[in-house]
Amino acid sequence: MRARILSVLLVLLLIGLPFLTQAMDQTAFLSLATRILVYGIAAASLNFVLGYGGMVSFGHAAFFGIGGYVVGILYQHHDTETLLWGFLPGTNQMLITLPLAVLVSGLAAAAIGALSLRTGGVQFIMITLAFAQMLFFLFVSLKTYGGEDGIIVRRTNELPFLNMRDKTVLYWVVLAIALTFFFGLRRLIRSSFGTVISGIRQNERRMAALGVPVYRYKLYAFMLSGTGAGLAGALMVNVLRFASPDMMHWTKSGELMIMVILGGVGTLLGPFLGAGVFLMLESWLASLSEHWPLAMGLILLALVLGSRGGIMALLGRIGGRG
Repeated sequence: MRARILSVLLVLLLIGLPFLTQAMDQTAFLSLATRILVYGIAAASLNFVLGYGGMVSFGHAAFFGIGGYVVGILYQHHDTETLLWGFLPGTNQMLITLPLAVLVSGLAAAAIGALSLRTGGVQFIMITLAFAQMLFFLFVSLKTYGGEDGIIVRRTNELPFLNMRDKTVLYWVVLAIALTFFFGLRRLIRSSFGTVISGIRQNERRMAALGVPVYRYKLYAFMLSGTGAGLAGALMVNVLRFASPDMMHWTKSGELMIMVILGGVGTLLGPFLGAGVFLMLESWLASLSEHWPLAMGLILLALVLGSRGGIMALLGRIGGRG
């Protein structure tokens, strides 16, 4: 009951955040909150295979970037009134670009996962990293789509009956998608599929001995995780109005993993909390000094070692003592 009450209060706070930022004359914080929600989706997607499936993927930025580039490429062809591959028209409609971003990133995850999941351990980590870096250099070489400079998306994708140029409206749209994603992921984890994935993480050989097609389940989980990361990438391009190869760089995968570890591996809310703490620390420290990465590293190290399980574990111990 206490958890449900806290969940309701948190949702109400998120819904009322635009009014609070306007009343406190801190409208810049609304943009930060929007990015936190987007990165929370990406981190939660990684956490599904990392925390629940035991698959340490160090290339999830690839799907994040693919989702973003789907939006950017479709917008560029819409803006220049040219056809993609000679027959596909561009578009700036979010009801089209987001599903396409999810589909393409899911297909990419299926292709990468089909090869990567035949290995395990360190080999799996390095193969996912290698695929992400190959895609990074591929998009750097695509001069048609800006190459290293990326693609500028001059206007946020449109939704019927909504003014998507308004940052408050964009925040509410992202919030609605994030809440839908969160509760969908919660149901997936508690389903029989999620139970099998957790069982594979705990003892893969035993699950195989019970007749479970381990490879197939792991591949499905990897595909679902990739679609979530692609959705987050598509939303991020709409928020920043810019897509670049940096979205696929290995450092972005590292940031997502830090968010998961910071919030709490194998928890539902942890990745969102980790994304919030990470981005707020980054914003605050960057305003203080140009040497902020050093301070960020020390603070994150203290938080991870001190909490012994992330922010969710720390909150759990505080709640238990209370």
